[in-house]
Amino acid sequence: MNPMSTYQRIYAVVRKIPRGRVTTYGTVARLAGLQGQARLVGYALSALPTGTAVPWHRVINARGEVSLRTSATGAGITQRIRLEQERITFDSAGRVPLARFGWKTAERPARV
Repeated sequence: MNPMSTYQRIYAVVRKIPRGRVTTYGTVARLAGLQGQARLVGYALSALPTGTAVPWHRVINARGEVSLRTSATGAGITQRIRLEQERITFDSAGRVPLARFGWKTAERPARV
C-alpha cells in the first residue's frame, strides 16, 4: 500500500474529530483500518506541513497526554494551547480527561 494513501486515510479520520473533542493515536489507527498502528498515525501527523487545516492537535496518547511535550519544535506547547482554546482542560498531571473530552464515535473502521 502506498504510504500517501495510508496517510490520507489517517488525515480523513482526524478531520472528523469535532472541535472540543480529542481521540487517541490508536483510535485513529483503528478507524483508518490500521489496527495496532498508532505509531504510524504519529508519523503521518508529524509529516503535516505547518499551517495545515488537519486538526492534528486533537490526537493525544492513550494516557490522555500530549505526546509532543518534549519536542524541540514547541509543538507540544502549541498543541496544548490549541486544545485549551477549544475549552479542553488538563488535570494537574497534564492529562486530558478522556471520559469527558474523548470523541465518541459509532463509526466502523475503514475497510482495507
